[in-house]
Amino acid sequence: MRTASTLIASFAVFGLLAASAAAADKPPCHAPLDVVRLVSPLTHLGAKLARHEAVTIVAIGSSSTWGAGASTREASYPSRLEAELKAQFPDSPITVLNRGVGGEEVPDMLKRFDEAVIAPKPDLVIWQLGTNYVIRGHMSDQHAALIHEGLMRIRATGADIVLIDPQYAPKVVEKAQAPEMVALIATTAKTENVDLFPRFQVMKRWSDADHLAFDVFTAPDGLHMNDWGYECMAKGLGVAIADAAKRPLLSAKVAPAQR
Repeated sequence: MRTASTLIASFAVFGLLAASAAAADKPPCHAPLDVVRLVSPLTHLGAKLARHEAVTIVAIGSSSTWGAGASTREASYPSRLEAELKAQFPDSPITVLNRGVGGEEVPDMLKRFDEAVIAPKPDLVIWQLGTNYVIRGHMSDQHAALIHEGLMRIRATGADIVLIDPQYAPKVVEKAQAPEMVALIATTAKTENVDLFPRFQVMKRWSDADHLAFDVFTAPDGLHMNDWGYECMAKGLGVAIADAAKRPLLSAKVAPAQR
């Protein structure tokens, strides 16, 4: 019995050491606010968080929202984002619903908007889009109009909105349409006056500025993100959302008194 107990204890210690070593091997995640900062404040979300009310966030998108490339569903970006926001706002019940479906393009997502996005009565909708258009070469003049349709339907609920553009990954950047799609989504976000989390730029920074190899943040398929990539993305998105949600409140505190 002593031998068995000793072996069990030894395996437990070995497991902890291995986990610590694996964590130590991971590069640091840089998510500077000047890179990820959202342009507009998230007023609806911010008001509910200030009152410590329950908050629902819907993450709609394709396979990189669902979590393809991650080791578990808990390692997907919506799951990691929920953990990040709960740490930022410990007094507010926060739920992030993962509404990603692999392979979808914008028309497919619009077909399930009523059930997947509108029905949960979200306070914030995070809409990831564009990657499958690039991969399949389906660039269309109708893309901006379809995004507009989705944004109008979200706006009708009163929810705040954040768009997410394609990932900076080998199978995306090799496509000539990738810069065009990134630019189109950025232009649409500006025109429609909604926030954009520039995932493409953030991931490109990991490569160019942080000098990380693609296999540090992307899965072996060369398309999807891996656990580290999703975790770091969620950290940056969490920082951006927290800042944008607090911004109206901070502005109100420093506003000059009315005479």
